[in-house]
Amino acid sequence: MAPELLPLIAAFERVAHHASFTRAAAELGVSPSALSQNLRTLEARLGVRLLDRSTRRVSVTEIGQRFLLDARNGLATLATAVGSLDELRDQPSGLLRLTLSRTAADLVVLPHLTPFLDQFPAISLELDCDNTLVDLVASGFDAGIRLGENLAQDVVATPLGGPQRLVTVATPSYLAGRTAPRVPEDLMQHRCLNVRLGAGLYRWEYAHKGRRIDIQVGGALIARDGDTLLSAIRSGAGIGVAFESQVQDDLDAGRLVPLLKAWWPSFPGFYLYHPSRAHVPRKLSAFIDFMRQRLKEK
Repeated sequence: MAPELLPLIAAFERVAHHASFTRAAAELGVSPSALSQNLRTLEARLGVRLLDRSTRRVSVTEIGQRFLLDARNGLATLATAVGSLDELRDQPSGLLRLTLSRTAADLVVLPHLTPFLDQFPAISLELDCDNTLVDLVASGFDAGIRLGENLAQDVVATPLGGPQRLVTVATPSYLAGRTAPRVPEDLMQHRCLNVRLGAGLYRWEYAHKGRRIDIQVGGALIARDGDTLLSAIRSGAGIGVAFESQVQDDLDAGRLVPLLKAWWPSFPGFYLYHPSRAHVPRKLSAFIDFMRQRLKEK
């Protein structure tokens, strides 16, 4: 393969990932027009059309999808080769790419970010916050952080932070003049604020005296990230669910009111997971050991 094709293939993978020249260009630090021209050059060199372009969106052609799969595997192999150089240095270093939900970032990583960066100045941490589960190897990630129930079977998983409880809350202003729900089924009579997880809406989960149920509430608002959802809940727009640690200060101060408390379910919590393989990069081992120690201290 001609060496000059490699950066063009890497650029194609980023455009396919974002389905957008604008977002891919922002990540790569180039202009959308320059990126578009690079992709046209790649298509001309390969003799195939990789992308379908319209005024509204960019999509990968059928032959482009087949090429993308092989290209991602190749790029992941190169990333592993570069990462293995960490073993030859005096301290862990390099780019550590993590895929995680926004909630996992807020609860698990961001509270400990500054101490980690202080302790490991040679590591650059890239956080890709997305509720969609992705293939770590194909997408070039070193590891991911998700709830344990969402993990695939063929990964190595390390618990982080212990069990989490999911709570149902609303503001006093929303509840004023309304009858608070007494059982989960009463939520159908309320304005509920929901979040999209991957391709589907979250089904609200509850547990009480050995009975577990889940309910698909009406979507007065549908958010794709935890920050938007929490802002809407705190604004009084309706009833929502969140992890207890996210809203504990609001509950203590009376800014939010607990609802259906007897039904709040607990989950095993978040796990850091990575592909099952013998060689774990030092940068990832350092991050795992650091996070386990920090969360143990809490």
